[in-house]
Formats: sequence, structure tokens, C-alpha cells
Amino acid sequence: MIEPTVTLPPTRVRRRPPPRPRDTVRWPVLAVVFVCAACGLVYELELVALASYLIGDSVTQASVVLSVMVFAMGLGSLLAKRLRCRAAVGFGLVEGALALIGGTSALVLYACFAWFGESRWVLVAFSLAIGVLIGAEIPLLMSLIQRVPERSVGTRRSPRTGRSARPGDSEDAAGTVADLFAADYVGALVGGLAFPFLLLPWLGQLTGALVTGAVNAVAGAALVLWLFRRDLTARGRALVVGVNLAVLGVLATATVLVDDFEEAARRAVYGERVRVAVHTDLQEVVVTGGPEDPPDLYLDGRLRVSGADEYRYHEALVHPAMNGPHARVLIVGGGDGLAAREVLRYPGVRTVTVVELDPGVVRLARTDPALAALNGQAFRDPRVRVVHADAFHWLRGAVDRVQERYDVVISDLPDPGITPSTKLYAQEFYGLAARALADRGRLVVHAGPVTDRPHTYWTADATLRAAGYATRPYSTEGGTPGFAAGPDRADRDSGTRHEPDDWGFLLAVRGARPPVLGLAADAPPLRSLAPRDLAAAAHRAERTRITGLPPSTLVHPRYGH
Repeated sequence: MIEPTVTLPPTRVRRRPPPRPRDTVRWPVLAVVFVCAACGLVYELELVALASYLIGDSVTQASVVLSVMVFAMGLGSLLAKRLRCRAAVGFGLVEGALALIGGTSALVLYACFAWFGESRWVLVAFSLAIGVLIGAEIPLLMSLIQRVPERSVGTRRSPRTGRSARPGDSEDAAGTVADLFAADYVGALVGGLAFPFLLLPWLGQLTGALVTGAVNAVAGAALVLWLFRRDLTARGRALVVGVNLAVLGVLATATVLVDDFEEAARRAVYGERVRVAVHTDLQEVVVTGGPEDPPDLYLDGRLRVSGADEYRYHEALVHPAMNGPHARVLIVGGGDGLAAREVLRYPGVRTVTVVELDPGVVRLARTDPALAALNGQAFRDPRVRVVHADAFHWLRGAVDRVQERYDVVISDLPDPGITPSTKLYAQEFYGLAARALADRGRLVVHAGPVTDRPHTYWTADATLRAAGYATRPYSTEGGTPGFAAGPDRADRDSGTRHEPDDWGFLLAVRGARPPVLGLAADAPPLRSLAPRDLAAAAHRAERTRITGLPPSTLVHPRYGH
């Protein structure tokens, strides 16, 4: 018997959505890699720039940040293996953590410096953490991309061998890695250029880092929640969304409060009597002091002028060099106008040329009432000409372009060290200065404290002698008062480090005969310097002499700590 045919009612079959072709995933992933790489390099440059400002010695800070970060990236790549089975949620959380840590790194680093006086170990910790998170990005993204099927048929033709390359093949993996690293390197280029030319001048270090963190969080979360949402469980999706929203909330709150934070931190660093605080194109300039007190001038957190005893420094710097012809004077540095004030006290001076890199310092010294009173309105004197240029490059062109030579060259610069001003203490710079000197011309150099840093002081002496000068070392007593800013504040506060109690100078002339250390016949009355003091000043410096030191050059700077 034939069984009757039974027709079953149609059933609704739930079809799985077609797999997303890899070509539609590859480009968004590469775009996010580009953005994350740019953000990562911004974090790195932020740490280097802020550490150089807070701690000093930019070469050392860059070396520490770069070496620790590269080492940590290797650790991050290894640790990412544990997250491969949950690559989507792992990448979302890694980007959230990176956005939080990188975005707040500058803020926390500055806070530790301002309130605790120490930021070295915090710098290392942030470099390590950021490096680990950056190192985990590429392995996690590689895992996600490799899971995406190639088109709908799952194969593609290898251009090299002509055979089909399936997902997971070595050639397919190699192409994916090449694409990821290409996007990573291009993003790093854009981030490296955006930091000095866009973020730093427009937003500053603190806000720039916070905005970069927000961009990082949005890019990472968007990639996971959009393209790889099928790889997320409901719990994982909620975790990624919650973490990244919390990170964005923290960064947004910090951005709103960053001005108040910076003002509070500045009071912690400089005290309550901050009169002026400006960011020029090159540095932070802060003037402190009460209405009846002489002002103190800080550049990038370091005391450059102490109004209470600056006359000791500037009288010792300028007046021994004025013993001889002094009609034409060149001052290298000296944007505060105080060295020019002392030079202009001589009636025989006809021209004073001040070569200062930062126009903002000169502008403040000319317009701020306290600073202008301290420098005696030196920049309003018609004999003074200000040139805003790098002294090395300007002098290099001036010796060929200007026929007039200088009777006196005064180097009024910060202490020599591994800083951007190191080239102005190099043998090559002193050679340029020698070509700019007239017959019987003198060069005087501030070379740092003699008793506290004798190695640096006598290296400057050796460098001058290697450039063809005969030198006369001398020093004067005096020192900066205890101040809150600077890289060694924690040591000073604990009493383990003292401030230098002298300033060291080197008077030099071309040839083999050392110059006579004395005062000119037309020297004005001085408050801290007399002819009998100069012999003691020379003897005090000679007691610390270190022989056999090599000179410092552009390619081999030898100034250290």
C-alpha cells in the first residue's frame, strides 16, 4: 500500500548573516591602526617633552622613555597571547586603558613634580605601562583580522604563486602583518608631526594629551563595537562600552578642570606670589614676587634671575670683561636685559647687540613693570639692538656678513649641560666667537658653579683653550635662594642636596697670554665687586682646577652632572 504523502507546513529557517568580507574589514582596521599609532607616538613625545622640562637633560629623558617603552612593547606583545581567544574584548579594554593612562600621563607627571618634587619614577612607570599596552595592539588586531573570512568563497589567488591563499596561510598572514605595520608607521609619522606643530602650540601639553586619549578611546571602541561585534558576548559588549565611557568621562572632566589644576600646580611649584605666567613659543616664563619685592624670573621651572642678589652675578659677569676697549658689545642670551643694564653704565659704549632666541622673554622684560625696573629699562636705550635668533647660526652668518667686530662678547647663558644650549658651550661656537672679536677683544663665559660642578666648569675652560683662547678663571660668592621649582626640589627639601653657593666665570682672549683680571678705569660704582675682590675670586676658582679634561664639541658634548 502506498502511504499518502504528508505535506508538512513550512518552517521558518533562521539564516545566519553572511560573513563580512575581509576586504570590507581591512580598511577600517587599518584606519584605526593609523589613529592608534598616532596617539601612541603623541603619548611618547608628551612624556619626553614634559620630562625634559621638569627634570632637565633632554638626552637622558628621551633615552629613558624610548628604551623603556620599546622594551615594554615587547612585553605587551607576549602578554597579548593570553587574550587571543578573547581578542575583541581584549582590544577594546586595551585601548580604553591606553587612552586613560596615556591621556592622563602628563597631568599625573606634572602633579607629582608640583606637590612631591619627584617625577623620575613616575616617568618610568608611565613609559612601561604605555609601552605594554601599545605592544598588545598589533597582535590582538592580527588575531581579529585572521578570523574574518576572505570574501564569500573563503579563498583568494596569491599573486606570487598563483595558488589560492586561504585565511591562515603564511602568505595571507604575511600580507596582513605588512598592512598593519604600514598603517602603524604612517600613523606614527602623522602623530610625530602633529605633536610639535598642532597639539603643543594650540592645546598645550596637558590638554593635548587628554584630547589624544579621547580620540584613542573612541577609535578603539568604535572598531570593536562595529566591525567585531559578532565576536563579543553581551557581557563583553557591556564591559567594553562601560570601560570606554568611564574613560571618556574621566578625560572630559580633566579637560574641563585642567586650567584650575595648572593654576594650583603652579602655586605649589612657585609659591603664592606668581605675578606673571606665560607660555611663549619656546618655554614657560613665570615671574614671582610681591609688589614691593624684587621679582624672580623662572624659565621652564628653573630660577634664572633672583631679584634679591642678581647684581652679584651680573656685575661679576660683565665688568671684568669691560676692562679694555668696549665700544661694541655682543651679549649672547641675556633676554632679561640685566647684562645689558650693566654694559650701558659705561659712557664709552656705542652699540649693544643682544641675541636672544625667545622673543617672549624680551617682551616681558620690556613691558613688565617689575622686570623693566630691575633692568633699568635697558631695552628702551637706543644703543641696544635685539636679534631674535639662534646664537650659533646667527654668529655663523654674522662673522662673514658683518665687517664690524665686537670688543666684548658676553655669554649670559644657563649652566652648560646636555641641553639645547650645549652647542653654545662647544669648541665650534667659541671658534665663531673668536672670528667676531676685534683685536684685544674679550670673551666672558658663565660656566656654572665652581665648587658644586667643577668637572663642568673646567670642561668649559678646556674647550675655550682648545678653541685658541687663553683663559682666566674666577668666581664670585652668592647663590640662588631655596626655591620650589627645579629638578632637585625633593633633594633640597630633604636637605640631601644644597644649592650652589657661587657662580663661575671664564674670561678669555685669543692667543697664549691670559687676560688681566681687573676693572676698567671708567667702571661705575659696584655693589659687590672691587679690584681687591678679583684676586680672591681667581684664587677661589683655581683651587678646584681639574687638569687633562677633553674639550666639548658639537658631535661629542662632554658636559654632564
